[in-house]
Amino acid sequence: MQSYEERLTAPRSWWVIAALIGVACALMLLPLGTLPMLGGLIGGAALAAVGVSGYGSARIRVVGGALIAGDAKIPATALGEAQALDADAALAWRTHKADARAFMLLRGYIRTAVRVEITDPQDPTPYAYLSTREPERLVAALAAVRG
Repeated sequence: MQSYEERLTAPRSWWVIAALIGVACALMLLPLGTLPMLGGLIGGAALAAVGVSGYGSARIRVVGGALIAGDAKIPATALGEAQALDADAALAWRTHKADARAFMLLRGYIRTAVRVEITDPQDPTPYAYLSTREPERLVAALAAVRG
């Protein structure tokens, strides 16, 4: 059985922004002295880094006969057909084609995605939309776990 694991990390530019938030905090505290300025630099950068790291810690895994995406764990028996979405199709499915009942592990900085039908009659969720950098590989892993 083919397994799959991906972490949806935040882009490098977000880490630069986190550092700049620390610099901005330091500049705000500069009139109070050197020690508060250093505290603002370290504290502001640390808080911004925690935010970026938390947002970029989402994982998609196909292991143990299930799809685990973020907080959702969907057994293979409830998975329907998976479809790899290029940038244009992914944009359509996260905007005007989107269903409010769908499970979306959406990261706007990742242009491609996979749409997986949910076939469980007890679950009102019609599909799962998963942002991924490797849609073909995820589709292959889902096909292997379903087969």
